[in-house]
Amino acid sequence: MRRTSGAAVPEAVGPALAGGAAEALGAPAAVVTSAVLIALALPAAWTPPARPGRVRGARTTSLISDLAAGIRVIVGNPFLARATLTSVVCCAAQGMLTACIPLLGERVLGGAGRGVVLLSCAAISALAANALLARFPRSVSPATVIWASALIQAAAPALATSARPAVLIVAVVIAGIGEGPRLAALFAIRHREAPENLRGQIFTTGASLKITGFAVGAAAAGPVVTRSLPGALALAASVAVLAALASFAIPPAANHSRSEKPADHVPR
Repeated sequence: MRRTSGAAVPEAVGPALAGGAAEALGAPAAVVTSAVLIALALPAAWTPPARPGRVRGARTTSLISDLAAGIRVIVGNPFLARATLTSVVCCAAQGMLTACIPLLGERVLGGAGRGVVLLSCAAISALAANALLARFPRSVSPATVIWASALIQAAAPALATSARPAVLIVAVVIAGIGEGPRLAALFAIRHREAPENLRGQIFTTGASLKITGFAVGAAAAGPVVTRSLPGALALAASVAVLAALASFAIPPAANHSRSEKPADHVPR
Protein backbone atom coordinates (compact mmCIF):
# COMPACT_ATOMS: atom_id res chain seq x y z
CA MET A 1 0.00 0.00 0.00
CA ARG A 2 2.89 2.36 -0.61
CA ARG A 3 1.08 4.63 -3.01
CA THR A 4 -2.31 4.63 -1.38
CA SER A 5 -0.92 5.44 2.05
CA GLY A 6 0.33 8.74 0.65
CA ALA A 7 -3.12 9.51 -0.68
CA ALA A 8 -4.47 9.36 2.85
CA VAL A 9 -2.15 12.09 4.13
CA PRO A 10 -4.29 15.16 3.22
CA GLU A 11 -7.43 13.69 4.76
CA ALA A 12 -5.58 12.90 7.97
CA VAL A 13 -3.67 16.20 8.19
CA GLY A 14 -6.81 18.33 7.81
CA PRO A 15 -8.28 17.49 11.25
CA ALA A 16 -4.88 18.10 12.84
CA LEU A 17 -4.65 21.60 11.39
CA ALA A 18 -8.24 22.43 12.33
CA GLY A 19 -7.83 20.99 15.82
CA GLY A 20 -4.60 22.87 16.44
CA ALA A 21 -6.11 26.16 15.23
CA ALA A 22 -9.20 25.66 17.38
CA GLU A 23 -7.19 25.03 20.53
CA ALA A 24 -4.62 27.77 19.95
CA LEU A 25 -6.80 30.53 18.48
CA GLY A 26 -10.40 29.45 19.02
CA ALA A 27 -13.19 27.99 16.90
CA PRO A 28 -13.39 30.96 14.45
CA ALA A 29 -9.73 30.44 13.57
CA ALA A 30 -10.41 26.79 12.82
CA VAL A 31 -13.22 27.77 10.46
CA VAL A 32 -10.96 30.29 8.72
CA THR A 33 -8.22 27.65 8.40
CA SER A 34 -10.66 25.26 6.77
CA ALA A 35 -11.84 27.96 4.37
CA VAL A 36 -8.26 28.82 3.40
CA LEU A 37 -7.41 25.19 2.72
CA ILE A 38 -10.48 24.83 0.52
CA ALA A 39 -9.57 28.03 -1.34
CA LEU A 40 -6.04 26.73 -1.95
CA ALA A 41 -7.50 23.59 -3.51
CA LEU A 42 -9.76 25.46 -5.92
CA PRO A 43 -7.17 26.10 -8.68
CA ALA A 44 -6.32 22.41 -8.91
CA ALA A 45 -9.99 21.43 -8.92
CA TRP A 46 -10.87 24.09 -11.51
CA THR A 47 -8.23 23.00 -14.03
CA PRO A 48 -7.74 19.23 -13.75
CA PRO A 49 -5.00 17.78 -15.98
CA ALA A 50 -6.10 16.39 -19.31
CA ARG A 51 -5.99 12.64 -19.61
CA PRO A 52 -3.46 11.27 -22.13
CA GLY A 53 -5.03 10.33 -25.42
CA ARG A 54 -8.30 12.06 -24.61
CA VAL A 55 -10.39 12.56 -27.72
CA ARG A 56 -10.98 16.22 -28.47
CA GLY A 57 -14.66 17.09 -28.37
CA ALA A 58 -15.56 14.02 -26.34
CA ARG A 59 -18.92 14.23 -24.67
CA THR A 60 -18.82 15.43 -21.07
CA THR A 61 -21.07 13.87 -18.49
CA SER A 62 -23.04 15.39 -15.64
CA LEU A 63 -22.35 14.80 -11.98
CA ILE A 64 -25.55 12.75 -11.67
CA SER A 65 -24.57 10.45 -14.54
CA ASP A 66 -21.07 10.06 -13.07
CA LEU A 67 -22.53 9.06 -9.72
CA ALA A 68 -24.95 6.64 -11.39
CA ALA A 69 -22.10 5.05 -13.37
CA GLY A 70 -20.04 4.72 -10.21
CA ILE A 71 -22.88 3.11 -8.28
CA ARG A 72 -23.49 0.58 -11.06
CA VAL A 73 -19.87 -0.55 -11.02
CA ILE A 74 -19.68 -0.65 -7.22
CA VAL A 75 -22.86 -2.70 -6.89
CA GLY A 76 -21.75 -5.09 -9.62
CA ASN A 77 -18.31 -5.78 -8.10
CA PRO A 78 -18.34 -7.61 -4.74
CA PHE A 79 -14.88 -6.35 -3.76
CA LEU A 80 -15.86 -2.74 -4.35
CA ALA A 81 -19.29 -3.29 -2.78
CA ARG A 82 -17.85 -4.76 0.42
CA ALA A 83 -15.19 -2.10 0.79
CA THR A 84 -17.62 0.73 0.07
CA LEU A 85 -20.34 -0.55 2.40
CA THR A 86 -17.90 -1.08 5.25
CA SER A 87 -16.33 2.33 4.70
CA VAL A 88 -19.68 4.13 4.66
CA VAL A 89 -20.88 2.45 7.87
CA CYS A 90 -17.49 3.21 9.47
CA CYS A 91 -17.91 6.85 8.52
CA ALA A 92 -21.30 6.85 10.24
CA ALA A 93 -19.59 5.59 13.41
CA GLN A 94 -16.92 8.28 13.01
CA GLY A 95 -19.62 10.91 12.73
CA MET A 96 -21.14 9.68 15.97
CA LEU A 97 -17.79 9.80 17.77
CA THR A 98 -17.07 13.27 16.40
CA ALA A 99 -20.40 14.50 17.76
CA CYS A 100 -19.28 13.33 21.19
CA ILE A 101 -15.85 14.99 21.04
CA PRO A 102 -16.83 18.48 22.37
CA LEU A 103 -18.71 17.03 25.32
CA LEU A 104 -15.88 14.59 26.01
CA GLY A 105 -13.48 17.53 26.04
CA GLU A 106 -15.67 19.44 28.46
CA ARG A 107 -16.30 16.59 30.88
CA VAL A 108 -12.97 14.76 30.73
CA LEU A 109 -10.37 17.35 29.68
CA GLY A 110 -11.85 20.45 31.29
CA GLY A 111 -12.96 22.31 28.19
CA ALA A 112 -14.89 21.71 24.98
CA GLY A 113 -12.09 23.36 22.97
CA ARG A 114 -9.59 20.82 24.24
CA GLY A 115 -11.73 18.07 22.83
CA VAL A 116 -10.98 19.31 19.33
CA VAL A 117 -7.28 18.63 19.89
CA LEU A 118 -8.19 14.96 20.15
CA LEU A 119 -8.68 15.08 16.38
CA SER A 120 -5.00 15.89 16.07
CA CYS A 121 -4.14 12.75 18.05
CA ALA A 122 -6.26 10.68 15.69
CA ALA A 123 -4.62 12.28 12.64
CA ILE A 124 -1.09 11.62 13.91
CA SER A 125 -1.82 8.00 14.78
CA ALA A 126 -3.46 7.48 11.36
CA LEU A 127 -0.33 8.73 9.59
CA ALA A 128 1.91 6.62 11.82
CA ALA A 129 -0.16 3.48 11.20
CA ASN A 130 -0.02 4.06 7.44
CA ALA A 131 3.74 4.61 7.56
CA LEU A 132 4.20 1.34 9.45
CA LEU A 133 1.90 -0.60 7.14
CA ALA A 134 3.69 0.80 4.07
CA ARG A 135 6.89 -0.88 5.24
CA PHE A 136 5.17 -4.26 4.92
CA PRO A 137 3.00 -3.78 1.80
CA ARG A 138 2.51 -7.50 1.13
CA SER A 139 1.73 -8.62 4.67
CA VAL A 140 -2.05 -8.11 4.76
CA SER A 141 -4.66 -7.95 2.01
CA PRO A 142 -6.70 -4.75 1.78
CA ALA A 143 -9.96 -6.65 2.35
CA THR A 144 -8.64 -7.85 5.70
CA VAL A 145 -7.49 -4.35 6.60
CA ILE A 146 -10.96 -3.01 5.82
CA TRP A 147 -12.89 -5.18 8.27
CA ALA A 148 -10.13 -5.36 10.90
CA SER A 149 -9.81 -1.58 11.01
CA ALA A 150 -13.55 -1.32 11.62
CA LEU A 151 -13.17 -3.50 14.72
CA ILE A 152 -10.23 -1.37 15.86
CA GLN A 153 -12.36 1.75 15.46
CA ALA A 154 -15.13 0.12 17.49
CA ALA A 155 -12.76 -0.05 20.45
CA ALA A 156 -12.27 3.73 20.46
CA PRO A 157 -15.74 4.88 21.61
CA ALA A 158 -15.95 1.88 23.92
CA LEU A 159 -12.79 3.01 25.71
CA ALA A 160 -13.92 6.63 25.72
CA THR A 161 -16.80 5.73 28.04
CA SER A 162 -14.30 5.39 30.90
CA ALA A 163 -14.22 9.21 31.23
CA ARG A 164 -10.52 9.22 32.19
CA PRO A 165 -8.17 11.60 30.36
CA ALA A 166 -5.39 9.08 29.63
CA VAL A 167 -7.82 6.43 28.44
CA LEU A 168 -9.64 8.97 26.28
CA ILE A 169 -6.42 9.95 24.52
CA VAL A 170 -5.60 6.27 23.95
CA ALA A 171 -9.11 5.77 22.56
CA VAL A 172 -8.68 8.56 20.01
CA VAL A 173 -5.24 7.25 19.03
CA ILE A 174 -6.83 3.84 18.43
CA ALA A 175 -9.49 5.48 16.26
CA GLY A 176 -6.74 6.93 14.08
CA ILE A 177 -4.92 3.60 13.88
CA GLY A 178 -8.10 2.12 12.43
CA GLU A 179 -8.90 5.03 10.11
CA GLY A 180 -5.56 5.50 8.34
CA PRO A 181 -5.01 1.94 7.06
CA ARG A 182 -8.70 1.57 6.21
CA LEU A 183 -8.58 4.59 3.93
CA ALA A 184 -5.38 3.33 2.26
CA ALA A 185 -6.86 -0.14 1.80
CA LEU A 186 -10.03 1.36 0.32
CA PHE A 187 -7.98 3.29 -2.24
CA ALA A 188 -6.02 0.13 -3.08
CA ILE A 189 -9.18 -1.86 -3.77
CA ARG A 190 -10.60 0.91 -5.92
CA HIS A 191 -7.42 1.16 -7.97
CA ARG A 192 -7.32 -2.60 -8.45
CA GLU A 193 -10.99 -3.25 -9.19
CA ALA A 194 -12.26 -0.09 -10.91
CA PRO A 195 -12.19 0.08 -14.72
CA GLU A 196 -9.77 2.80 -15.74
CA ASN A 197 -12.39 4.73 -17.70
CA LEU A 198 -14.73 4.79 -14.68
CA ARG A 199 -12.20 5.20 -11.88
CA GLY A 200 -13.01 8.88 -11.40
CA GLN A 201 -16.73 8.17 -11.17
CA ILE A 202 -16.16 5.42 -8.62
CA PHE A 203 -13.96 7.62 -6.43
CA THR A 204 -16.52 10.44 -6.66
CA THR A 205 -19.39 8.13 -5.76
CA GLY A 206 -17.47 6.55 -2.88
CA ALA A 207 -16.51 9.94 -1.45
CA SER A 208 -20.12 11.15 -1.68
CA LEU A 209 -21.40 8.07 0.13
CA LYS A 210 -18.77 8.43 2.87
CA ILE A 211 -19.64 12.07 3.46
CA THR A 212 -23.30 11.14 3.62
CA GLY A 213 -22.59 8.35 6.09
CA PHE A 214 -20.57 10.69 8.32
CA ALA A 215 -23.33 13.30 8.27
CA VAL A 216 -26.05 10.76 9.04
CA GLY A 217 -24.00 9.37 11.93
CA ALA A 218 -23.36 12.80 13.43
CA ALA A 219 -27.03 13.76 13.05
CA ALA A 220 -28.19 10.53 14.66
CA ALA A 221 -25.77 10.88 17.59
CA GLY A 222 -26.64 14.51 18.32
CA PRO A 223 -29.94 13.89 20.13
CA VAL A 224 -28.46 10.87 21.92
CA VAL A 225 -25.47 12.86 23.20
CA THR A 226 -27.74 15.44 24.81
CA ARG A 227 -29.41 12.68 26.81
CA SER A 228 -26.54 10.27 27.47
CA LEU A 229 -22.90 10.62 26.43
CA PRO A 230 -22.09 6.98 27.30
CA GLY A 231 -25.14 5.92 25.29
CA ALA A 232 -23.93 7.82 22.24
CA LEU A 233 -20.45 6.31 22.55
CA ALA A 234 -21.94 2.83 22.87
CA LEU A 235 -24.00 3.49 19.75
CA ALA A 236 -20.87 4.54 17.84
CA ALA A 237 -19.05 1.37 18.92
CA SER A 238 -22.01 -0.78 17.85
CA VAL A 239 -22.16 0.84 14.42
CA ALA A 240 -18.42 0.25 13.92
CA VAL A 241 -18.93 -3.44 14.74
CA LEU A 242 -21.73 -3.53 12.17
CA ALA A 243 -19.30 -2.03 9.66
CA ALA A 244 -16.94 -4.97 10.20
CA LEU A 245 -19.80 -7.43 9.77
CA ALA A 246 -20.84 -5.64 6.58
CA SER A 247 -17.64 -6.88 4.92
CA PHE A 248 -19.04 -10.40 5.09
CA ALA A 249 -22.61 -9.51 4.15
CA ILE A 250 -21.97 -9.49 0.39
CA PRO A 251 -21.15 -12.93 -1.06
CA PRO A 252 -18.65 -13.21 -3.91
CA ALA A 253 -20.20 -13.41 -7.36
CA ALA A 254 -19.30 -16.21 -9.75
CA ASN A 255 -17.51 -13.88 -12.16
CA HIS A 256 -15.58 -12.22 -9.33
CA SER A 257 -14.58 -15.33 -7.42
CA ARG A 258 -10.80 -14.95 -7.72
CA SER A 259 -8.96 -15.07 -4.43
CA GLU A 260 -7.39 -11.92 -3.09
CA LYS A 261 -3.75 -12.34 -2.20
CA PRO A 262 -1.83 -9.88 -0.05
CA ALA A 263 0.38 -8.96 -3.00
CA ASP A 264 -2.66 -8.02 -5.08
CA HIS A 265 -3.29 -4.87 -3.08
CA VAL A 266 -0.30 -2.92 -4.42
CA PRO A 267 -1.62 -0.84 -7.35
CA ARG A 268 0.52 -0.88 -10.46
